[in-house]
Amino acid sequence: MRSRILVDTGPLIAILSRRDQYHQSCVAAFQQLPPPLFPCWPVLTEAIWLLRHYPAAIERMLAGFDSGLYCLLTLDEASVPWVAKFLDRYRKIGAQAADACLMYLAERESIETILTLDRKDFSVYRLRGNRSVRILPE
Repeated sequence: MRSRILVDTGPLIAILSRRDQYHQSCVAAFQQLPPPLFPCWPVLTEAIWLLRHYPAAIERMLAGFDSGLYCLLTLDEASVPWVAKFLDRYRKIGAQAADACLMYLAERESIETILTLDRKDFSVYRLRGNRSVRILPE
């Protein structure tokens, strides 16, 4: 089975803006990773909010679903207690809902890699069995 990779908000934004300080490293990472990459609704919601003044960028990001670059992983009601516990556990470092949802999906889907610019927080987060996730770009 091919390795699957979750994608966080930061890289989605960075590849769309040549002015973003992480643009080059994220573009390079995207070029080396096998599609599709897997975001979730909270990640898309954050990205759309951050890009709200750039409708063309939002359109390009969403077009990534049509092209096969992204595949949305869904959350259901069963995720809520897990996410709530996660947010409580990491409250002191300011864990965000999108982070909690990505970690839930990593656990549920047995995905071990996350493409994120939030190395500080994701290096602290743990899955069952005190396992960490691999963080890209390295």
